[in-house]
Amino acid sequence: MTRQELFDNIRRKQTFLCVGLDTDIKKIPPHLLQKEEPIFEFNKAIIDATAPYCVAYKPNIAFYESMGTKGWTALEKTVAHIRQNYPDQFIIADAKRGDIGNTSAMYARTFFEAMDVDAVTVAPYMGEDSVTPFLGYDSKWVILLALTSNKGSLDFQHLKTEDGGKLYEEVLKKSQQWASEEQMMYVVGATQAEALQGIRQLVPNHFLLVPGIGAQGGSLAEVCRHGMNDTCGLLVNSSRAIIYADSSADFAKTAGEKAREVQQQMKEELKRI
Repeated sequence: MTRQELFDNIRRKQTFLCVGLDTDIKKIPPHLLQKEEPIFEFNKAIIDATAPYCVAYKPNIAFYESMGTKGWTALEKTVAHIRQNYPDQFIIADAKRGDIGNTSAMYARTFFEAMDVDAVTVAPYMGEDSVTPFLGYDSKWVILLALTSNKGSLDFQHLKTEDGGKLYEEVLKKSQQWASEEQMMYVVGATQAEALQGIRQLVPNHFLLVPGIGAQGGSLAEVCRHGMNDTCGLLVNSSRAIIYADSSADFAKTAGEKAREVQQQMKEELKRI
């Protein structure tokens, strides 16, 4: 999916919501455990209920890897269900990969060829040759970890550099030499909203994937105020606040309602551009 196609979907659906599929077998509604494929059944129901209100899905790969082959099968079926039924959705493999070049090339092959997702989250701290293997695919994206929302981000990402800046700012500046806004996005946590204005100055045209609204307490209004550009430039992720809003037999209906609430807020924000 191209940058223009993604923006066209945002305008058409009046939303820039990304639904995180952080599916934990220990948290899904108990009645689904009687199913032969409970993880896929949960994901399918969530997707069918929320698809009108979002433009992207982000399965967190660790939740599927933790279940071995059954988890990978559920993930593959989930991606196939989205592709077959909702082809306008942008699919992000939240894998946070990053290794030496030949290993990264295999990770890229896994997600872009075998699984056919649109984007992969990648850690930048092994440098250019660990990232460029992901950039060799047309209409596929690298989403580089820039400034995350966890407390531990202070350990390294905020370290001062020789010129008085911060390490995450160096990541943003250096990585623009590797790819343009047509192929690279950045992860910026919603709880780091105060840094978004400065980040926008460094990457004015790139899309930002912003996790952390909802259960993590990030403010959608603040994210939009500091991070939105003239093509929206945002994919704002919500996971737990949507997919685990209800553990009853009506879980999917409730998830759809929660997604619609966020979509309506986003519709208002989009009036600014």
